[in-house]
Order: sequence, then structure tokens, then C-alpha cells
Amino acid sequence: MKKLLVEFIGSLVISTVLVIAAMQNSWMELSFAVGFVYMAMVYTGGHISGGHFNPAVSLAVFLRGRMSMRDLPGFVLVQFLGAALGAGLGSLCVTTKQSTGIVLNADIVAAMATELLGTFVLCFVFLNVASSRTTIGNSFYGLALGGMMVGCMLTFGKISGGAFNPALGLSLGISNISGFGNIWVHWVAEVTGSVAAAFCFVFIHGKEN
Repeated sequence: MKKLLVEFIGSLVISTVLVIAAMQNSWMELSFAVGFVYMAMVYTGGHISGGHFNPAVSLAVFLRGRMSMRDLPGFVLVQFLGAALGAGLGSLCVTTKQSTGIVLNADIVAAMATELLGTFVLCFVFLNVASSRTTIGNSFYGLALGGMMVGCMLTFGKISGGAFNPALGLSLGISNISGFGNIWVHWVAEVTGSVAAAFCFVFIHGKEN
């Protein structure tokens, strides 16, 4: 229960920051806000729940062999619930919205490609710095993940919305930053990126390393 609560809180905080920042700030400010908050939450909850805050990361950790099938549904559920609540809170907090929304229909292939690549890289980094026995107990995992989030959002965000996280993809729909009709673009690409990252990690390191 403690793990699920931490995952819920982290997902809620990240989603709230994403929505409020997206509605008020430039893309650079948004990227750093989300990246730094993600880094802080990873350090805050990493020793308790693993600091996933992302169904794609939880799926990759499961496929990599470091999470049981019993735990996976609970993690995914609370991550979606936290992100959905965060999107609602974020939308309520902002009365003057500068965001005009993100239209993915112009180039769905590019949006899917960037979400897939960003999710792949984020999950692959997570598996290497936060789930591998060779890096256990390190102090840099949060910096690596936060920095990767900033980099991916700055590079890919204007194309796809920069979620790299199925729960945050839902947040973008709830807050109308990206329409609900775009959620499938996020989810298909992000799940594919997660599976690919887990496969690559296992191929390189072995499932139990």
C-alpha cells in the first residue's frame, strides 16, 4: 500500500505541474519544470516504490523481470488515477490559459515516432540506472532520469506533446492540451517504446542482472 500511495502522489504532482506549466509557460520552461519535478519525485519515492510514476516504466520493469504480475496492475492503476486527478487540479488552478493545444493530426507518424523514441530512451535509461544490480545504490539515477526527461521534452515535445508516459497522455486529453482523440497515439507509441526498451535491456544484460 505504501508503494501505491507513493506512485499515486508522484503521478499526481508530475501531472499537475505538466498541465499548469503547459497552460502558462513557454515550451522550454515547461520542459525544465516537468524534468526537475520528475527528478525530485524519483529521489523522493525511489527507495519506496522504485519511483516509476509512469505505466510505461512499470511495464518495462515487469518485462525486465524486476516486478511481479501481482504488483503491475496496482501500479498502473494508481499512476493513471494520480495523473487524471492532477490534470483536473491543474486545469482548475489556471484561469488564464495561454496554451492553444497540440494538434497531432497534422503528422501522426511523426508524433508516434517521437513518443516511441522518447519513451524507449526514458525506459532504457531507467532500467540501466535504477533497476540494474550493477548500478544499485547509486546517487545519480534521479539526475539521469530528470535530465533525460528535459532533453526529450525539449527535442520532441512540440511534435507529440512530450508525454512519454501513458498516464500523462491521459492528462493531456483531460486538460484539452491535446484532444482525447490523440490518446491512442500516445498509448500505442509509449507501450511499444516500453516493450522495446525492456527487450534491449534483457538482450544486453540478461533478465536477472
